[in-house]
Amino acid sequence: MEARRRGERKLESHGGITRDSVSVEKARTKRSIGVGEREEWGYYWNSQQSGVLALYWHVVAMATGLSLAGALGIFHAWAVNSIHENLLWFSHLEEVEREISFRTECGLYYSYYKQMLKAPSIQQGLVELINDNMTESKRTINLLQRMNIYQEVFLSILYRVLPIQTYLEPVYFYIYTVFSLQAVYVIALYMTSWLLSGSWLAGVLAGVWYILNRMDTTRVEFTISLRENWSMPFFALQVAAITCYLRPQLKPIHQRVVLWLVFVSTFCFCLTWQFNQFILFIQALIFFTLDGLDFLTPEQVTSLYLVQVISLLSVWLLQFCNSMILGSLALSFIVSALFVKHFQRGLKTGGLLSRLAKLVLHTLLVLALALSMNYLAKRALQLRSDEHIFKFIKAKFGLGATRDFDASLYLCEDAFGLLPLDTFERLAGTLMLYPYLSTLSVLLVMLALVALANLSDSASARTRVSKARDEPVIRMRPDVAYNLLHTVFFGLLAFSTMRMKYLWTGHMCSFAAFGVCGKDIWQLYLRVIHCSSKAKLRLIRYTVPIVVLAFLYYKFWPRIMEEVSELREFFDPDTVELMTWISSKTPKKAVFAGSMQLLAGIKLCTGRVLTNHPHYEDKALRERTRQVYQVYARQSPEEVHRVLRAAGADYVVLEDSICYERRHSRGCRLRDLLDLANGHEMDGPGENDPDLVASPDPRFCDAVKTDSPLYSSLFTRVFKNKTFNVYRLTKPKKKARGEGKAGNGDA
Repeated sequence: MEARRRGERKLESHGGITRDSVSVEKARTKRSIGVGEREEWGYYWNSQQSGVLALYWHVVAMATGLSLAGALGIFHAWAVNSIHENLLWFSHLEEVEREISFRTECGLYYSYYKQMLKAPSIQQGLVELINDNMTESKRTINLLQRMNIYQEVFLSILYRVLPIQTYLEPVYFYIYTVFSLQAVYVIALYMTSWLLSGSWLAGVLAGVWYILNRMDTTRVEFTISLRENWSMPFFALQVAAITCYLRPQLKPIHQRVVLWLVFVSTFCFCLTWQFNQFILFIQALIFFTLDGLDFLTPEQVTSLYLVQVISLLSVWLLQFCNSMILGSLALSFIVSALFVKHFQRGLKTGGLLSRLAKLVLHTLLVLALALSMNYLAKRALQLRSDEHIFKFIKAKFGLGATRDFDASLYLCEDAFGLLPLDTFERLAGTLMLYPYLSTLSVLLVMLALVALANLSDSASARTRVSKARDEPVIRMRPDVAYNLLHTVFFGLLAFSTMRMKYLWTGHMCSFAAFGVCGKDIWQLYLRVIHCSSKAKLRLIRYTVPIVVLAFLYYKFWPRIMEEVSELREFFDPDTVELMTWISSKTPKKAVFAGSMQLLAGIKLCTGRVLTNHPHYEDKALRERTRQVYQVYARQSPEEVHRVLRAAGADYVVLEDSICYERRHSRGCRLRDLLDLANGHEMDGPGENDPDLVASPDPRFCDAVKTDSPLYSSLFTRVFKNKTFNVYRLTKPKKKARGEGKAGNGDA
């Protein structure tokens, strides 16, 4: 036993394994296992904490961005409402003065809202709109078919249903709704820029730029009822939804939801503006270009085309099968593009030259089929409603006769001329033009390079493999490509026609803000100067917009507050006197003739019957307007009386501002346009074309004031002030039956 203990001690002295050493090793192993478990658990806990923290910051950033979007939208709505109130002192005006403030066609549209509210019931109001005989004398028209006034119908029904009549007047309900849509407009621009750049700072910058450039982005404060003020917010929403729909890696369920939003916004846009077909045609051209350059998948472009078609057809049904929609160029182009795309196989195969040749052939086929289909549709439908628009386009580019009265009316207005250069001075003053132009230039170069790369890859499978193995340095997302072409196409439209600039300048704000805050743009700049790093990229993306916003606040905030608080007053006593006289001194069924702009106000303020009005999308109405305007031409009193009586007029209102117009230069005054259309020489110093002849008659609007027997026997002046002269037309006496027979016998 003793020997065994000595042996164990000997083993210990030689470094052998004993019972004590085993227990020590076991303890060490337990400690090492405990440390490992604690380290693993600590790593798991830290990762969970970082994930929760990242989610928390994401939620905070999202909530902050959405809150700022709402705040900017509400601020803009408040600003335009304050400017409108202070510009007219609207709250202190009498009802007739408020209604006069709805100038030109704005008064016509608002009159139907007023008419619906005065109707005994909603059903009776709709019947009166569908069978209207007050807007055009001697005619019964369907206003819901002819005009885009569903917004007035919807608002009037809403005002009847909601319990707000006791504390909110109908006119305020109307204008507050329009100004609220302006808030939606700003939010849509905000979201577009946020989606493109990934930063809500871009949205803030877009909203601020839109508000600061109000002179060039909107005119809602003094043209409340214009169709564009109803439709443009929905168009901006549609652009934001398309931007979201084209984002890469969007899940299928999200794509379907966003596509529904695209449809709803497109439908509302089409329903609220009669020029929707021309805007959708330009947008369809953008889809067609992106599809040809391989920026969109076939499913995406087909879905977007179908959304446009379904929206147009839905509005066509709601407008009682309005033939202007079926004969629209947009519908013809989309159907042609889908048809040719379906039957033209192998369009996206082959090398660069082969692809380019196929693309040119494909474009020519689609355009030829679209023009042919549009021509046949208009012939079959006998459609001439939009004829004046195409006459204007032809005359504007020197492709048609310039003496056409309808085309000349547009050509002589500054709003339909080229975009003035001082627009760019104002945009540069808010620092928006510079980032816009730089972003536009860079992205156009990138678009050309990426398009060439897409067309050079003959096989789609090889393209996917090459991109998976070696990601190209220059890339362009589909949503960025769409917004780039959107600003290019609508920019060209704005350059050609100043009134269309509002379709462009709002999107300019979003696009310029994307250029300031976009990751792709700054990353490219940093790569060029070899300073690319995540830290520098993050620093620049957040520093630059903050500096720009600080500068804009310092420079423009006092100016905005001054503009919002500036007090003016509505003053138009001559028009108020005229409307009051018509309401009190003429029969309720009396028919009035005059200028389109004035007659719209007469309908709103007095409810009298009109011979013509500013909604110009009807061939028969345009012809009647030209005939009524002969009161400002060189015509005999018998001819003027015959024309006015043929239109059913009982009274004619003559305006000195038109008869002796000086606002336009010679050749663009209304009396000059009438003289040219009638083949007469224009008055005043200047040359006349050799084929024009001198009229044997004096100018009617001036000669009728002489009260000579030749005029007084047909026209009796019943009202006069500094601006207006109203004449009652004498009705021809009906001959007795016997007298008529005797006359025939003598003859």
